[in-house]
Formats: sequence, C-alpha cells, structure tokens
Amino acid sequence: MTTFGFTLHATDGAARSGAIATPRGTIRTPAFMPVGTAGTVKAMLPESVAATGADILLGNTYHLMLRPGAERVARLGGLHAFMHWNKPILTDSGGFQVMSLAGLRKMSEDGVAFRSHIDGSTHMLSPERSMEIQRLLGSDIVMCFDECPALPASEAEVARAMRLSMRWAERSKQAFGDRPGHALFGIMQGGVTRELREESADALTAIGFDGYAVGGLAVGEGQEAMFGVLDYATGFLPADRPRYLMGVGKPDDIVGAVARGIDMMDCVLPSRSGRTGQAFTRRGVVNIKNASHADDPRPLDEHCSCPACRNYSRAYLHHVFRAQEILSSMLLTWHNLHYFQELMAGMRAAIAEGRFAAWQAAFHAGRAEGDIEPL
Repeated sequence: MTTFGFTLHATDGAARSGAIATPRGTIRTPAFMPVGTAGTVKAMLPESVAATGADILLGNTYHLMLRPGAERVARLGGLHAFMHWNKPILTDSGGFQVMSLAGLRKMSEDGVAFRSHIDGSTHMLSPERSMEIQRLLGSDIVMCFDECPALPASEAEVARAMRLSMRWAERSKQAFGDRPGHALFGIMQGGVTRELREESADALTAIGFDGYAVGGLAVGEGQEAMFGVLDYATGFLPADRPRYLMGVGKPDDIVGAVARGIDMMDCVLPSRSGRTGQAFTRRGVVNIKNASHADDPRPLDEHCSCPACRNYSRAYLHHVFRAQEILSSMLLTWHNLHYFQELMAGMRAAIAEGRFAAWQAAFHAGRAEGDIEPL
C-alpha cells in the first residue's frame, strides 16, 4: 500500500511544486481543495468536481458530526463511499466552526461543549473526539483540533489560544495513533505576532506531524497582514512537509500565498460565488446578474474550456440566474472551480519551469485589464 509522503519537485523563489502521495491517489501541489462541507460540493456532482482537475476535497467534521453523524457515515462505508468520491479527502477538525457557528459554547482545557446550530442539541468536541470522528469518516488527511480566535484580538488572547491549541495538538497526536496511509497535520496559530508564530511552529515540530497548516489567517486581518505573516511563517515549518493555508481564498490571495511557500489551500469562495452570480475569470470577477449581459452572445471567458464557457452565452447565464434556475448555480460553480484549478496548474508549470515571477506578473496584468467591454 502507498504510504503518505511528500516530494518536492521544484522551487522558484519561495514558491514550491511537488506531490503528496496517498493510498487514494496523488495530490499535485500547489493544490486547491474545493470544500464539500456536508459531504457534497454544493451544486456539483463528484465526477464534475474531478473533471475540473481537483485531486482532493475538504470535508467538514463539525457539519458531518451533526448531520448525518460520523457513526452513521462509518456504518455506510465511510465518507468516500458515502459521497461517491474515490480520491483523497482532508477533514478539518471542527474547531473553527464551533467557534463561529455553534451556540452557547463553553471552552475548557478538555475541549468545547456547545449547542448545535441545527437543532440546539448539546455536544462535546475535544481533541480525542475530533480524532475519533475523523477516523469514522475515513479521511486521508486529518487535522488537529485547535482554537482559532477571530482577529482582531488582544495579543494575550491570541497567545492563550495558541498555547491551548499546542496542548490540544499533543493530545490529537496521541489520539490519532498509528494509522498507516493516513496523515495528521498540525496547525500553527499565533495571530499576526511573529514570536507567537515561531513558538507555535517549534511546539508542533517537536511533536512531529505529516504536514503543517498555517491557521488563524483570513479571519479578518486583511491581505496585507496575512502576507506579512506568510513572509516569515512558512520558514518556521519543515521544508520536507506540505504546508497548508486554511480557508484561503481569493485568486490573488492564493497566488500570493504560493509565492510565499504555501502548498495547499481551501475555500468556499468558488462555489459560494457561483451561487450568487459571480464568475472568476483571468480578467477579474464577472457579475452575471448585471443587465449588461442580457443580450451578450459571447462566453464568460473565450479561453476557458469549462461547460459554462464552451456551451452557453453570457445572455443565457444571465437569464438562468435571473430566473433563479438551479442550472445557474451548477454552471457558474463548475466554471469557478475550473478556473481555480487552472490557476493551480498554471502555477505548478511556471514553478517547474522557473518562470513563476513572469507568470505572476501576467496574472496580475490580466486581472488589471478588467472584463471585456459590453456590446
């Protein structure tokens, strides 16, 4: 059986391209992971997600533990079988959603007691329970349980949350145990304070993980502050392990993160934007609900090979969005996921060929042009 492993193929400045090997397939890096919160990428069939070029999906521990329940998923053959996705899956730990969604939560050293946002039922999520849920789901990459404070927060609060997360990381590692073919990632915290980030990275490296995530960014601090942290934070992490920036992001966030040494990212943006009529293109964001598209026979992006661009006009996409047809969400989500995967493929090729700086300049120049002129 293939064991979990990471191979670095090329570097160009701080940017890296490589491959993560798992028993369920290879993940080409830099990788973008579409988010399948409740066992589905909204408005997409699993085979459609694969057709966009995605090598891995993200599943959500918090949502799946509440509905349909991790034990039920396990009885039905695990998350891969349940949702008909045979490639790798990464599951988050549930910590972020508990902090942001759950009602009436009570933090302690043990974990977090909370009420479900669905039905008000009470639950306890601890490092041990998070590891158990992710084992029942059968995910290939498991995330440590951590506390992610929203920014801005006081440095004392960020330090407290980070140190608690490091104690929880140790407990996560113990509870994860020996699971060949499955990987456990630690999560660096510390807000926007360099010393706290370094302390967190040192603690995680001492425990030892298969990969390392940079958590606690893209939570309100702004792009400049996020890039400021990434300028040094990736250097605190082992170079021979994958680095995952959680919850990012917009195309220019992704490109900037890869330029600073990040290998993996996830975000709901391509699917959420697709459902609200926004399409990402090489010339920036197109708002399909605008009346200027109503008579436009041209595709969203003439260079894109996704079904929305290949087979349908801007006028039709405008119509189905305005008519609130389900097809609108399907086509725009497919297009956005295709665009994000093309972005990753473009960066992988540029890094491999040592022309990442030129690729990055062309990316920004294309977006600065803005959308094509209305007819």
